[in-house]
Amino acid sequence: MAPKRRRARPADESSTPPPPPPPLRTAPSHLQPVVVFAHGAGAPSSSDWMVHWKDMVKDALDAIEVVTFDYPYMSGGKRRAPPKAEKLVDHHLGVVKDAVAKHPGHPLVLMGKSMGSRVSCMVADSDDIIVSAVICLGYPLKGVNGAVRDETLLNLKIPTMFVQGNKDGLCPLDKLEATRKKMNCKNELHVIDGGDHSFKIGKKYQESTGVNQQAAEMEAVKAIAKFVQNSIAGT
Repeated sequence: MAPKRRRARPADESSTPPPPPPPLRTAPSHLQPVVVFAHGAGAPSSSDWMVHWKDMVKDALDAIEVVTFDYPYMSGGKRRAPPKAEKLVDHHLGVVKDAVAKHPGHPLVLMGKSMGSRVSCMVADSDDIIVSAVICLGYPLKGVNGAVRDETLLNLKIPTMFVQGNKDGLCPLDKLEATRKKMNCKNELHVIDGGDHSFKIGKKYQESTGVNQQAAEMEAVKAIAKFVQNSIAGT
């Protein structure tokens, strides 16, 4: 006699079917950052230098926006001496919060020229925002009296990149190197050979060394883009 075939037990119709597995979540391959770019002490956001670097950085980073602004002492077109950097933090932070609200979900990068880079580092320490990277263009490490101003840098926890000309009197590279070794965050340095505080390379230096202004700037911007991409991936 052939064995009886065992019938499959019908499912209990009263039981609740198991929930479907959650969808696989993969991080997008690239998130466009929003960059807040602060000017230096002596020229507004509309200066040729600021506009030039804003355009280069926006293209290199594929940024959703590069936000520039003027500190209150610069408004009205009058040239006035800037206040202490600490007094500019609140206004700067307000601009940053507006940019974040306008572009929610996008990585935030703070960038500044000279004084603006110093204030950017102060703003980055705020508990109210999440910063992926700080980019310092011509950081003014030496104060008016010649003392090294490294307190702000030593407090940083955010990945920080310095772009410096090796002929910048406001930031001797040996003093910056000593400061970088003491910093508590990931940091990198890109040097523009022959560059001054605004990265300008003298004509004679270009002729004698073969260094080209445009090429040197583009190399700096490429280094910035690589640093930002790595920092965003790290966060």
